[in-house]
Formats: sequence, structure tokens, C-alpha cells
Amino acid sequence: MATMIEQYPLTSASLKAECHNIAKWWINHAVDNTNGGFYGEISERNRPVTKANKGLILNARILWFFSEAAITFDNDEYGKIATRAFNYLLNHFDDKQHGGVFWEVNAVGQCSNDKKQVYAQSFAIYGLSAYYLFSRNERAKEKALEYFALIEKHAVDKKSGGYLEAFAGDWSEVDDVRLSHKDKNSPKTMNTHIHILEAYTCLYRATKDAKVASSLKALVGIVCDKILDANTHHLRVFMTLDWQDVSDAYSYGHDIESSWLVWDAIASLNDKILQQQYEKTVIKMAEVCLAQSLGESGQVCDQFTFKDKKTHSQSFWWVQAEALVGFLNAFQLTGNAKFLEACESIWQFTQEQHIDLENGEWLWSAKSDLVKDINACSYKAGFWKGPYHNGRAMMEASALLSKIESYIRGKSNANVM
Repeated sequence: MATMIEQYPLTSASLKAECHNIAKWWINHAVDNTNGGFYGEISERNRPVTKANKGLILNARILWFFSEAAITFDNDEYGKIATRAFNYLLNHFDDKQHGGVFWEVNAVGQCSNDKKQVYAQSFAIYGLSAYYLFSRNERAKEKALEYFALIEKHAVDKKSGGYLEAFAGDWSEVDDVRLSHKDKNSPKTMNTHIHILEAYTCLYRATKDAKVASSLKALVGIVCDKILDANTHHLRVFMTLDWQDVSDAYSYGHDIESSWLVWDAIASLNDKILQQQYEKTVIKMAEVCLAQSLGESGQVCDQFTFKDKKTHSQSFWWVQAEALVGFLNAFQLTGNAKFLEACESIWQFTQEQHIDLENGEWLWSAKSDLVKDINACSYKAGFWKGPYHNGRAMMEASALLSKIESYIRGKSNANVM
């Protein structure tokens, strides 16, 4: 019997195949034909929670993934799912009174939480921008630019720079700005900034708008000069208004994700000065993550906590997905084979521990971690788990590997000649 890595080697073709597997699972299991849109939650055994609330994050991530997949694979079926997500977002999440998008609606699509989390506004922009690139639907571009203008109007810290976390439904101030119950109640976070960065990157590709370009360029500087610790090359996770660090951990997944998101933003701007200014920074982020984060099984560990001075070896699906892209991006920039070797180990671990060959899609936690912690989050689809991290990684990493494979073939042919 073939081993997992023999069945699915780290190649461009194998990652494309897995992307189709992910898309197929979501088409077969996530569509809510009773109440519209998509189920708010689906168990690890593929059972929908029909009465679960529906989060904007999940809907926007579905919109982004199927829009991008429709472009990448020229697939009409993927485009139909993207259109379903687009229509559901505008019909149920769009706040027609105060602007922006709601945080959450109930199972039948009625607003249950109108909080204006800037993180959520960003994902709406991200999904709508990708949908415009796929469909050329002018309404998608108009709404994406409208949400961009609202973030720039309400969320920019005009004194210290950067973006604030959250507001009430009418964009007034709120005391509790946390993204989730696990987060600190800090006015600025790494997480929100890097997802504004990816959203503005996609929006700029879709619109070539000068205001978007200006904000995106400033964001690259904020991430690299304000949020990144120049001494450790880790991202500060939680910060005060004046950028003082109040973090309690390093997040390895966010570190490696941000390394390639920053480079992607710079590439979209086609700014040679930014490339020269931050290429070494991007590479150093990946080098530090490579040196510090790898676990005994080849996985990228979750985090290093300051209190116990310990690296926590738990593996989450999204961290392995982002590490594949981040390390492949670093390999392309440096030619350092250690990055490619790490990707091969991560891919093998992912197949053995996260990809569910029996029920489809990826498990939130590694199988070995689920055995140790029966309370670990394990749903296949839900508020925080869509086809975005793993689906995006399959497309991005496949594209990177295709370039690498072409380069290697070219060298081989040159040597033969």
C-alpha cells in the first residue's frame, strides 16, 4: 500500500487536485437549500447544524475562495457558488442603514449582531474584490470601494497611524473591541492589520484605485515597521493605541502568513522601492519562523507563550496551509533548500494529520492533538473555518511550485545540452 506522501507528493498538480477536493466538499455539504446561503456550522462528520447563526467571515471566505477558484480553473460550477455567496452577502449582511457589513445573522438571514468589526469589513472587501475580478459585476466593485471608504473614514487612527479594531452598528465607539473571546481587548491588533492588508491588495488588483494604493503602501510600512518587532522578527499580536506591545505570545502561523502577504502586497503595487526596502525583512521573518517553529513531526507549531516560555506543539489546519505558501515564497526569493524541505515535511504532516480522507475537507486540529484534547474545536465548517486558508494555500502554493518546477526543468535541459 502506498504511503500518503507517495500518493500525494508536493507538486503543483497534487495541490491543484486537493484544491478541487476542497471545493467539491463545500459544494456538496455547505449549501443551505432551505434558508439560503450556506450552513453556519457543519460537524467533522459532515452533519449541518441547521439552526446555527451565519457569520460574515465564513460567507466572505466562501465568496473569495470560489471566485478565485473560478478564475484559476475556469470553472462555471465554482462561479455559481461564488455568485450565491455574493448575493447572500448583499441581501443579508449589507447594512443598508449605517453602511458596512453585519457581524452575524441568524439561520434564516436576519441580523443578530450588527457590530462593525473592522476585520469583518476587510473580509467583505476581500471577497467582493475577488468576485469582481471573476465576474466583472460593477456592483461588487462599488460595494468593495464603499466598504473601503468606511474603514478609511472611521477606523484610521489619525494620531498614531494604523487601524482601530471595532465599532458599534452605527460606527460609534464601543468598549469591547475583541475579535473573539480568546483575544485581548486591545485597540490595535496584528490580526486585523494583516487582513486589511490582504483585502486592500485584492481591491487594488481589482480597481487600480489611487486611494487604495496609497493606503496599501502605508499598510506595508505599518506591518513591517510598527507591528513587526525588529529585534525578534516576530509580529506583535496586541498593541496599545501608541503601538506599545501588550502581547503574551508569538503566533508562528501569523508570522509566516504575513511574510508572504506583505510580499504579495508589494508585488501588486509593483513598487521597486518597497521591494528593495522590505525584501530582507520578508526573508528574515520566514527564516526565524523556520528556525523556531518546527515541531518533532515536521509541523509548524501554534505559538510560543511568554508566561511559560514554551513552544506549544499543537497543529491547526490553517497554520500548516499558510506555512506552505510562506516557505515556498521564501524559497523562491532565496533558493535556500531548507525552505523547500520544510514544505515537504509540512505537506506530509498535513496529509497524515489534517486531511480527512474518509469525510473530506481538513480537520481543524491534528488527529494526534484531538486524541489528547477531546474539547478541541473540531467542526469542518463554521464561523472561523471556511475554504479560505487551505483552499488559498492550494492555489498559491501550486502557482509557486509551478514556477519552481519550470525553473528546475529548465536547468535540467540546459545541463543536458
